[in-house]
Amino acid sequence: MRSPQDQALCAALRQEMLLARRGQGEDARREKSRRICAHMAAHPLFARAGTVLLYRAVRGEADLAALAVSGKRLAYPRCLEGGAMEALVPWDSSAWRRGAYGIPEPDPERSDRLEPHELDLIVCPCVAFDDHFHRLGMGAGYYDRYLARCPETAAVAAAFAFQRAQRIAAAPWDRPMAAVFTEEGALLAP
Repeated sequence: MRSPQDQALCAALRQEMLLARRGQGEDARREKSRRICAHMAAHPLFARAGTVLLYRAVRGEADLAALAVSGKRLAYPRCLEGGAMEALVPWDSSAWRRGAYGIPEPDPERSDRLEPHELDLIVCPCVAFDDHFHRLGMGAGYYDRYLARCPETAAVAAAFAFQRAQRIAAAPWDRPMAAVFTEEGALLAP
């Protein structure tokens, strides 16, 4: 459990980074997202993966839509009650609906469910990251709980370079990322 002081630090960092993310122009976000996707597509972690869990960008996140033409089997998260998450592969481009928090998610009636061990790579959204490859998300813990179910699957984050923080107060359940992809390139964990 994070101490009250660490919780306050995370909340302040989250607010600061969300404001910064919203403050960049749409053209800048689109160009940076394109570069993030190019760096990720060229990296062996992505190249070797047959099945990848991506996310659909909301609220100024790095947009990974360009990776949808990669020839990979792409799954997307669906948030469930109790903070759980599942991976779904939509049958086609019409198999989407608004889910929890207004986030687009695959319609479970028109998608294939995957077990966590079926994923080769998980790309996590990111509010902030640090030099120890800790990732700060939105705070609900969906990805943290999901990553605990697939400890052998590589997990990376996609973020803008300005989202790099000096330090993120990691909790015991926080899993460091294998890499963070920004518009400047891939940052790889040792």
